[in-house]
Amino acid sequence: MQKDFISIHDLTPDEFQQILNMTDNMKKHPHRFRKSLKNRILAMIFQKPSLRTRMTFEVGMLQLGGEAIYLAPSDIQLGSREGIFDVGKNLERWVDGIMLRTFAHRIILDLAASTRIPVINALTDLLHPCQAMADFYTLGEKKGGRTRLTFGLTFAYVGDGNNVCHSLMFAAAKSGTKMAVATPAGYEPNPEIVQQALEDGNATGFSLKLTADPAEAASGADAVYTDVWASMGQEAEKEKRARIFAPYQVNAKLMSHAKSDALFMHCLPAHRGDEVTDEVIDSPNSVVYDEAENRLHVQKVIMLLLMGKKEKNKHE
Repeated sequence: MQKDFISIHDLTPDEFQQILNMTDNMKKHPHRFRKSLKNRILAMIFQKPSLRTRMTFEVGMLQLGGEAIYLAPSDIQLGSREGIFDVGKNLERWVDGIMLRTFAHRIILDLAASTRIPVINALTDLLHPCQAMADFYTLGEKKGGRTRLTFGLTFAYVGDGNNVCHSLMFAAAKSGTKMAVATPAGYEPNPEIVQQALEDGNATGFSLKLTADPAEAASGADAVYTDVWASMGQEAEKEKRARIFAPYQVNAKLMSHAKSDALFMHCLPAHRGDEVTDEVIDSPNSVVYDEAENRLHVQKVIMLLLMGKKEKNKHE
């Protein structure tokens, strides 16, 4: 792996599979890794709050024998009170890695470029790679059999072509999964991300269908995924988006187009009654809490791969 974990696009297919394989081992045998990051410290910078992100990174560091320090938006005021470059140069003197959950993607790129210690993308407005890694681990865990591979499965995403959708496309491309994305006109995924995903999937068997018809996307799918219609920072658009996205609600009728044993997936938090009905999210085929748990296991692997590397002296 590279120094940082910014995008699944940066991984080779082998590195992508390595993370999933290690996650399987980590989840089954957590006791083997209890001291893997002993004396290592992770700085967790949050410009956007999150239950799952804070808990899984903090608990993950504790389970690996290290520690995590939470930095709230008011603690640093990254880029306003203090420049990104200076924040990075200071943190590399005190800690062994940085996790950042932020708005603009440029912020994490600038932070990673400013420091010699690993930087982990816990969410930007463009990408959500840790979530997508956990999602595809869950997909393989439930549908991939012993090998945990998702090759040959059909994966449907319905809703906003947002950061989660982008990272899911990269994960599908790296794993050779067939993917269909249904979005309203004007809310399609970023064309540059689409092109990169198609290039990533040239050698894996990946295929991508973009459509405005949610039933078409869900047809014959092994899993149907959705996300909130208005993400953090888009609250002013909530009512407008609710009207536009209403036909994209994942309900029993939409799920009937998928396979009878199709999984329902969501990154959470879910707005019940909007993008998904209670009937679907609470159904036996819903794996939303498995995905949330697997964030812990996947992120432990990512931290171990990045922060467990032996360094001569990071301050040289």
